Amino acid sequence: MSTKTRSAKKANDGAAAEDALRARFRSLVEFDRELSSRGYASIAGVDEAGRGALAGPVVAAAVVLRADCDLIRIYDCKAVAEADREALFQDIVASAVSVGIAFSHPAVIDRDNILRATLASMHRAVEALRLTPDIVLIDGREGIQWPGRVVPVIKGDAKSLCVAAASIVAKVARDRFMRRLHLAFPSYHFDQNKGYGTREHLAAIAAFGAAAVHRRSFLGKVVANEPSMF
Repeated sequence: MSTKTRSAKKANDGAAAEDALRARFRSLVEFDRELSSRGYASIAGVDEAGRGALAGPVVAAAVVLRADCDLIRIYDCKAVAEADREALFQDIVASAVSVGIAFSHPAVIDRDNILRATLASMHRAVEALRLTPDIVLIDGREGIQWPGRVVPVIKGDAKSLCVAAASIVAKVARDRFMRRLHLAFPSYHFDQNKGYGTREHLAAIAAFGAAAVHRRSFLGKVVANEPSMF
């Protein structure tokens, strides 16, 4: 393949990728726009990060975007590269109508269980917004207790632009927190595993025991599933 042909192919591939991004973005926008057409002027998307981790908090974010938001790379955070998430976090926070972030730490998770702790952090994230949204879209099957309209949306971070934005904000906020936590507990490599149950993380727990930031209610399940490591 000649240099000229390779360059043309690269340009075509780039254009196709850009077209796919724009099509995906339009789909997310249309989901929220349909709600706006029904009279919901301010839409809050809500999502969480860290629900399944063995250590650290569960973090929820609520995001109300402007109607003219043009951040076409917003999508489910799991499908967005870390560097792109970091850049999008800055852009979302700078351009959104309002952003709310809330944490539920391991002691609360152990006391109340992860579902209640997650829903509580979602509720506080919505409360942290500078305005009262007309409707709240929650990623997943569960809703929160809220005086206004609340709609759970399964796989909402791949359907709604504001929920997708919330997924990125929650993920980046939690990842940054876990990188700071790594400085206090370097043996567990939280900067890499973000508190999730990787083999390396499980080996560190086996070697050094649980730290204060581990979720005791989760570790019992790990011991049951991986008895040879403890």
